[in-house]
Amino acid sequence: MKETLTLPVEGMTCASCVVRVEKSLKKIDGVETANVNLATEKVTLTFDGNKTDVQKMGKAVEEAGYKLLIPESKDAAHEATHYGKEAVVEHSGHDSDSTYQQLKKKFIFSAILTLPIMVVSMIGMTEWFMNISPLSMEEVNKFLLIATTLVLVVSGKRFFILSARLLRHGAVDMNTLVAVGTGTAYVYSLFVVLFPHWLSLEHGATHVYFDTTATIITLILMGRLLEAKAKNRTKDAIKKLVGLQPKTANVIRGGTEEDIPIADVVHDDIVVVRPGERVAVDGTVLKGFTSIDESMITGESIPVDKTVGSRVIGGTMNKTGSLEFKATAVGSETMIAHIIKLVEEAQGSKAPIQALADKIASVFVPTVISLAFITFLVWLAIGDAGFVGAMINFIAVLIIACPCALGLATPTAIMVGTGLGATKGILIKNAESLERAHRIQTIVLDKTGTITEGKPKVTSVTLFNSVAETTLLEEVAALENKSEHPLAQAIVEYSRSKNVRLLNVESFQSYPGLGASGVVEGNAIVIGNHAMMKEYAVNTAQADSVVQKYSELGQTPVYIARNGEIAAVVAMADVLKPSSKHAIAELKRMNIKVIMLSGDSVRTSGAIAREAGIDDYIAEVLPHEKAAHVKNLQKEGTIVAMVGDGINDAPALAQADVGIAMGTGTDVAIETSDITLMKGDITSVLHAIKLSKLTIRTIKQNLFWAFIYNMIGIPIAALGLLNPIVAAAAMAFSSVSVVSNSLRIRSRKL
Repeated sequence: MKETLTLPVEGMTCASCVVRVEKSLKKIDGVETANVNLATEKVTLTFDGNKTDVQKMGKAVEEAGYKLLIPESKDAAHEATHYGKEAVVEHSGHDSDSTYQQLKKKFIFSAILTLPIMVVSMIGMTEWFMNISPLSMEEVNKFLLIATTLVLVVSGKRFFILSARLLRHGAVDMNTLVAVGTGTAYVYSLFVVLFPHWLSLEHGATHVYFDTTATIITLILMGRLLEAKAKNRTKDAIKKLVGLQPKTANVIRGGTEEDIPIADVVHDDIVVVRPGERVAVDGTVLKGFTSIDESMITGESIPVDKTVGSRVIGGTMNKTGSLEFKATAVGSETMIAHIIKLVEEAQGSKAPIQALADKIASVFVPTVISLAFITFLVWLAIGDAGFVGAMINFIAVLIIACPCALGLATPTAIMVGTGLGATKGILIKNAESLERAHRIQTIVLDKTGTITEGKPKVTSVTLFNSVAETTLLEEVAALENKSEHPLAQAIVEYSRSKNVRLLNVESFQSYPGLGASGVVEGNAIVIGNHAMMKEYAVNTAQADSVVQKYSELGQTPVYIARNGEIAAVVAMADVLKPSSKHAIAELKRMNIKVIMLSGDSVRTSGAIAREAGIDDYIAEVLPHEKAAHVKNLQKEGTIVAMVGDGINDAPALAQADVGIAMGTGTDVAIETSDITLMKGDITSVLHAIKLSKLTIRTIKQNLFWAFIYNMIGIPIAALGLLNPIVAAAAMAFSSVSVVSNSLRIRSRKL
């Protein structure tokens, strides 16, 4: 039984921690995948529930030196995963806000003590200070010892505890680097204060480095604090989505309206939503008319009109009228729950570009420790700085080489990118899909419902025999209103846009495949194709050339006869969506080849392709043949994206390198595709590709700076050109800069 869970992991601080946790979990029989996200401090697990369980996985993580925070029950874990809520957090006590507050308190305490430690250390050796100070040098050093010890015990102990825990399991990480670096400076200074004659006799040195120890810890805590604050901002999209879910719902039970917790709403409940309230759950409108703001779901800012039979989505904002609707999806079945789940899974997934960073991280810390010891030994053996100088350079190498930035480079960008996509109605299944999208070379577009509206519309009306258009439309609309045929409904919709009256129909007869006839206000009306006109002996000679012209344009002509004479020809077509032409032009400008697939005739398909600005199209394609066409394109060595409705295009979506489902936002669309576009027009395809390019560019920038930072910093420190305090500040800045660079994605226009 395959299961997927997302659980918090405690104790991770850098990229090497991520690799170690993943390795420990992947060794367990039954675990298929384990993706650890350093930015969220969570692991997403896919495993066979018949072969293993969370307790075994928790034990494996603990043996690696970390802690997997397991909820009280499996149901609670699944609830957290499905809802995208912090249910796991609630059960485990792991809360990012409380962690941030604890970190803040420790930083403030450390900073308050570090400031006088630094001041005293800088002026304590001066003659001026010794003349005015009532304290001797030994007493000043003891003050520094006590103050630094408090910094270590209260604020810095976390580095030593985590480092010791890992060492018991034969592992090292960033905490090891900090603990060894600051511990070395502290222990050396401790001996100088308590046993000065030992070191003076051997080395002739009495200077202490308590300021180095305290300042490094304070600067690293400051970096962690800024990093934590920035990381919390990367979760804003999820927080907004979770915040959309109302806490209560107004339902009608037993004829009485009552306010109940959202968790108590069940299928088929009649739910009431008033102006200014959020829709409680997904449902179908039974009564009322209103406009609803669905922008947080679809990215579309214009409110959508809702009337009887319309679908409403939980979490959206009702603007004007009141509604009563029947609940069709509750709890984890709702659209908002599906979206939250999808976004969290995407944020927890790992992009292929991360592989290089993971390989480096797996050997990074041991390598750095080795380099630090080599630096110490070389300076001790051939340098003129003696033991103290060698020790300072040893500490500088350890501190400058923290791999935090390396671990945050990819996940923070993925989190912000997928989060931004969700707010724009672009749902990305995983980081791999996001990365592949930036390499798309060819886009295959399904015609109906993707490029076009997906339903016929009247494009023009040609009148004959001096019949007034308003009069004719009143009679024709009244007759066609009796039919459910799409062409009939298109005529009715067009007539309504002209504000015509719907007259009384005296008789009505439908002829499948031909048309319809009837009597309206005493006038005999016949509507249909040429065969229908022939059946009623209507002479169409004067209209045949017009019909041919419309047919050549790929439009569907319909004859209208009134009292035995041809009265008009109405042309209908599945028209382009307003944004299609511009979006296709933009895709071509990005050097992406655009191909249209259609089941329509060559004539109709060609007309649509020309109007949309598409050079390549394939007509008369059956649904099951679409996947084969995509496969043929892939054989040519091109990266192919397929854009369809996510249901009848499922095989082609699955075959494509990137499957993009448009418009419906249904469960089928979400599950089938790599990317689901809630808004449903090609502009969203353009935005999805731009978002992918922006995110991948940001990841590459982050990785570049993370690598360059260490490649430059470590040699400088080894050469003795970098003070450990400066190294600590630079290390803190590197992590914060990576997260801040990722956050820039949020402000970019797609």
